[in-house]
Amino acid sequence: MELKQLEYFMAVCRELHFTRAAEKMGIAQPSLSQQIRLLEHEIGTPLFDRIGKKTIITEAGRILQGHGFQVFHELSQARAAINELQGLKRGTLRIGALLTVVNYLLPPTVISFHERYPQVELSVLGLRTGDIYEGLLQNELDLGIVYLPMQHDDLETTPLYTDALVLAVPKDHPLAEEPHVSLDILKETPSVLLPSSYYLRQFLNEQCRALDFTVQPVIEMTTLESIIQMVCKRVGVTVLPKAYLAAIDHPHIRAIPILHPELAIQIGIVYRRNKFQCAASRVFMEQLIAACV
Repeated sequence: MELKQLEYFMAVCRELHFTRAAEKMGIAQPSLSQQIRLLEHEIGTPLFDRIGKKTIITEAGRILQGHGFQVFHELSQARAAINELQGLKRGTLRIGALLTVVNYLLPPTVISFHERYPQVELSVLGLRTGDIYEGLLQNELDLGIVYLPMQHDDLETTPLYTDALVLAVPKDHPLAEEPHVSLDILKETPSVLLPSSYYLRQFLNEQCRALDFTVQPVIEMTTLESIIQMVCKRVGVTVLPKAYLAAIDHPHIRAIPILHPELAIQIGIVYRRNKFQCAASRVFMEQLIAACV
């Protein structure tokens, strides 16, 4: 089995589509198909079922995929260990961060890190929690910034800080002068929220269910900027992290504490367990932790 064949196989596993996988790998689709057939011949069993236009991984394919993750994980470990010989003079650092923190938490640390180590290629991506986990497990990310707690056998976390959730309303809203509110205000007040596929919304849904009601937003939007715009236009109120609202300091938004119940979320760093942490990862983590103290 050649490493390139395994790489092609993993690409098809990700895409479940031979043409898209070939495009991602930069080769012709017939060449990719031929390499997969050679791999199947060598293993002695099909790795994919082709049903109409659908590509489905067989049981044997899933077994090979699991081992493939480990093979490429070990290769990345070897590269990181070799790059360590160069210290912070070269290398890459790939970070996936929650959309709610990428704009205010990371920039100071990113700027400081880049000024001290300009030769390290730094990439910061705003992603959802599930995409961050997948990126770490597939060795596409080195570090992630996520909500805690997080339970996964292959991942470890380091807490950074705890943030309160608050109600964001227009400054001329009837609630704007309230010193605090209860979460059940969402029963009667139109709201604009993230979709239920986002962790922050899932957390909010759980808290509402504990008060025996289901929040029904008038609009769901996937970016915080668009939600803030809707709040400014009086479409509805929203619930967001206090630190995010303090960072944007919008002149037409008022943040009101939620005291019944108090809502708090914990933010932390997540990384792959037993992965060799290169100097860039270690230094960035140390700087980020220090910035959150």
